[in-house]
Amino acid sequence: MPVRTWDLVAPLAHKATARHTTETAAPARGTSGAVAPLIGASLRPGDVDSAMGPLTPGTATSTTATRTTTTRAMRPMPLPSADPNLFALLVQAYLDCRRHKRNSASMLAFEARAEHHLYELHEALASGTYQPGQSICFVVRHPRPREVWAAQPRDRIVHHLLYNHIAARFHAAFVADSCACIPGRGTLYGARRLDHQVRSCTHNWQRPAHYLKLDLANFFVSIDKHVLLAQLQRRITEPWWMALAATILMHDPRTNVQVRGRPDELALVPPHKSLFNAPADHGLPIGNLSSQFFANVLLDELDQHIKHRIRSPHYVRYVDDMVLLHPSPQWLNHAREQVQAKLADLHLAVNPRKTILQSVARGVDFVGQVIRPWRRTTRRHTLLTALHRLMEMPAANVYAAGNSYLGTVRQATHSHAERAALCKALLRRGHAVEGARLEKAFRRRTT
Repeated sequence: MPVRTWDLVAPLAHKATARHTTETAAPARGTSGAVAPLIGASLRPGDVDSAMGPLTPGTATSTTATRTTTTRAMRPMPLPSADPNLFALLVQAYLDCRRHKRNSASMLAFEARAEHHLYELHEALASGTYQPGQSICFVVRHPRPREVWAAQPRDRIVHHLLYNHIAARFHAAFVADSCACIPGRGTLYGARRLDHQVRSCTHNWQRPAHYLKLDLANFFVSIDKHVLLAQLQRRITEPWWMALAATILMHDPRTNVQVRGRPDELALVPPHKSLFNAPADHGLPIGNLSSQFFANVLLDELDQHIKHRIRSPHYVRYVDDMVLLHPSPQWLNHAREQVQAKLADLHLAVNPRKTILQSVARGVDFVGQVIRPWRRTTRRHTLLTALHRLMEMPAANVYAAGNSYLGTVRQATHSHAERAALCKALLRRGHAVEGARLEKAFRRRTT
């Protein structure tokens, strides 16, 4: 009995398709046909398109051995991105951005439609049409009046996106004596680093030494964006990421800003410290992750100059505060002139009213602590400010603030007297404290 085979596809296909199948079957087996010369010995039948020359963007004409020719419209190719996993990187940046800020009003509004906002942000970044949005400006009074600029959640996510991609290459080149806004290098790292440098310079306090403390005048407002842009271009080689960094850096937040607070608070900020009075190509907004990172990138050139040109073996910098140590005060004076000359190349200057040159035996005031012979203590002004605020703040905030202050003064090697003073203030406000070590306050029992 003859065996019948049923073709379930051919009856549903167009006649031209069937004719195409018949005529291209033989070339697919490597015999003959119009397509066979294009395939060659090393290509598969499906690789015909790759063997042909490049097509003109806009339309593509598909020609085979059949009698039919079809023309289909092609969508324009998107701009190349730095990474094919851009959306995954964007989601990670979003998770980093919302850490410790998830309960803020702006982040709650963003999370209500997080998927939609992230998709729109991804499309804007991939197409090269992203531009920073509105910023919020307000004034903080502690420890001194200054402007703080807060970007929208979408812009803060982009800051984290750029930081996550390029920060590692810069951090690897930073000197070990550069602190602030670097993972693992906060105020405690800076105090310990300076303590180590002082002990090294004085041979564990056995020999005299001097220190030179310098402070940059109006640092964030005085930053020249063109100088910083040139430094970024030397290290960021990917075109898309460099374009994103330039977009963030050169953006002027004053063009779209919402000022919050009373006008008299804004008037408390000195005019020379206000970003509103700076030129368009100068100044970084205080409060953005990108500004803190860019500041370290700019001053890394100064760090390298001090370590390798001036050859200062004992040096520590925390943002715009720096300390140089040496047995000779004459050497430190000469080093100050060299530092000022290098700062002039960066379009920055030293604040002469905050320049200090004296013996380390009198104590070195740095990042809230004072380094003295064989001990580190909390700055007296910091302790007095903490005591005053604990006695004046609302009762609901005393518990959290008290433990925060106890943790701050505990970073010093000799802090028992300061912790005892804080615990007395907490007892007056009705809170219990740990009796032995004076390191923790307990919540007041409510009935």
